[in-house]
Amino acid sequence: KDLIVVEGHYSFYGELSNQFIKLISSYSDSIEQASIDECYVDMTEKIKEYERPLDLATEIQRRVLHEIGIPCSIGVAPNMFLAKMASDMKKPMGITVLRIRDVEEKMWPLPIGDMRGIGLRTVQLLEDLGIYTIKDLALYKNLEDLKPIFGKNLDEIMKKTRGIDHRAILKSYDSKSMGISETFLDDIIEYDELRGILRVLSKKLSKRLKNEKKKGKHVSIRICYYDFRNVDRSITIPEAIWKADDIFVQAISLFDENWDEGEAVRLLGISVSQFTEGDDDEFTLFNQEEYLKTETNSILEDLNKQLGKKGFIRASKLMKD
Repeated sequence: KDLIVVEGHYSFYGELSNQFIKLISSYSDSIEQASIDECYVDMTEKIKEYERPLDLATEIQRRVLHEIGIPCSIGVAPNMFLAKMASDMKKPMGITVLRIRDVEEKMWPLPIGDMRGIGLRTVQLLEDLGIYTIKDLALYKNLEDLKPIFGKNLDEIMKKTRGIDHRAILKSYDSKSMGISETFLDDIIEYDELRGILRVLSKKLSKRLKNEKKKGKHVSIRICYYDFRNVDRSITIPEAIWKADDIFVQAISLFDENWDEGEAVRLLGISVSQFTEGDDDEFTLFNQEEYLKTETNSILEDLNKQLGKKGFIRASKLMKD
């Protein structure tokens, strides 16, 4: 009865997050935000400006603390997986370097639950097989035992136990691709809600492409799960696209094929690349009336799907009737 419930200050968290990403972006434009307070950044070029590599990490840590008022831990590594593992090793104000050659010494002794990509539900299944550390998993011989646990992600998981991760940073924009992503405050498990988010992302990306007069043949999606597992999938299509409906068709198809049904998702992203020269006439008005009609149809479709019946129609249809 004496419990006092204090509401979260989400706008304040969001402002701190924006300041954090803006600060990190001043060092490199190759950055991927993984959550409200976490990001990956490629420092390949920036690091050349420093006499000692760790000077850069120290400078970032100091600036985040003094300019924003929050502590941060930093992982320095040759790929995204090892960088994440390293950043968790010394908190809240640590800097950890984790090279491939350090994996057996620094990472293998860790409990299996500390490995990124291993959720709480998976830990018990692995422990039932006698797998208690990352080393146990890396050296486990009978992969058939692991297939029911990891499914199609087994090969990727086993590579990561040895520090191998070939994923590239999913940038929001560069000269060769254009993308958009959204990280959720709460993990999402409902298919219809995830589908709706992909629809919204497709529309936002379409507007960016239209403004830049770009269209592309390669569509990629990223699914980041509650336990930080990332799934990147893409498809190359014959004709370049930029319209929201076309992007959404490719994105939802990739999602349906690769989402582990029932798994909670914390981030979704879509990008378009392999640009071709756009027809100016196609982008100017496209015809504008037809563009707006297509956008409205998409909105009506989404609303009626959520309602479960055809409750929303165009006013012009009422006039005709």
